[in-house]
Amino acid sequence: MTVKITIDCMGGDFGPSVTVPAAVEFARSHEDVELILVGLESAVQTQLAKCKAVDAPRLRVVNATEVVGSDDPVEVALRRKKDSSMRVALNLVKEGQAQACISAGNTGALMAVSRYVLKTLAGIERPALATLMPNERGFTTVLDLGANVDCEPQHLLQFAEMGHALVSATENKDRPTVGLLNIGEEVIKGNDVIKRAGELLRASTLNFYGNVEGNDIFKGTTDIVVCDGFVGNVALKTSEGLAQMLSRIIKEEFSRTIFTKLLAMLAWPVLSQVRKRVDHRRYSGAALLGLRGIVIKSHGSADAYAFGWALKRGYDAVKNGVQARLEKALEENVDPLGLQGQASASQAPANAIPAAVTDPLAIPGETLSAKA
Repeated sequence: MTVKITIDCMGGDFGPSVTVPAAVEFARSHEDVELILVGLESAVQTQLAKCKAVDAPRLRVVNATEVVGSDDPVEVALRRKKDSSMRVALNLVKEGQAQACISAGNTGALMAVSRYVLKTLAGIERPALATLMPNERGFTTVLDLGANVDCEPQHLLQFAEMGHALVSATENKDRPTVGLLNIGEEVIKGNDVIKRAGELLRASTLNFYGNVEGNDIFKGTTDIVVCDGFVGNVALKTSEGLAQMLSRIIKEEFSRTIFTKLLAMLAWPVLSQVRKRVDHRRYSGAALLGLRGIVIKSHGSADAYAFGWALKRGYDAVKNGVQARLEKALEENVDPLGLQGQASASQAPANAIPAAVTDPLAIPGETLSAKA
């Protein structure tokens, strides 16, 4: 089976200078992949020439005349830049010419354009960014990581449902545990949104562990950790910064004297494994869950190595049939409101959370709501 992936080559801080070399290297190492490079044709071809891959097989260039900038508002990406590399790449997935899209572009724009082009799955109000973060025993799936900075309780519930479906589909776990990121484990801790989300999670059919703290992500206390995009992005960037700082400190300390350099040589096998486990570039590539297609978001600051890992995330998702398995898991095992067995809305108390709310990011046609 040939895996077809579209790449938004203009996205990210470095654009084609990173995305194109990463794509060329990935195509060379994966003979069953076809990559569609979307962007300003002249810029893409220039980078292909530098990589000596102008006529490389399984690499196709599709021209796009516009670029979504890192500071472009959502409405600009949607209304004005209809021929952006991001949108053209997503349209290719919608049209069935590709099975996944990889972009390092503006997160808010990617979410909005993806929602408009691909649409969300039944019962899902908002997509969420999910990625793996290393823990003591393996990995923890964390979502959301920046797609939704303001969330209602039912959004956090849906994130948990999507995370449950993802982990069930990819790790063959029937009942993955779910934790709600909070400032303490106690039920009384947290703001109103977190408290209400906890109530919904406890009432749902999910395997809800309870509240977890930031350090639980790295302990592996639960398989899944749920939070809003603001908190999740801060946690992610903090962990990356800490890993980079520790790496620099270790390097500096082992470089101080001839004796420490000799020790470094002896310890290198262990140090290299530690570095490999905590290298944040290996975790580049967050899945935008809840869409009718596979979309992978790479770091905007990703280098070619990190973007290559984002490509691998998309490739693996296609090879493993994650989209179909995710849709099936959501359809079979998840109540869209997560409130199975509870009283109907007509019997609900006055302070109950409504079954549906107005989504401030809803996009009727191409008309944005005032809050978008």
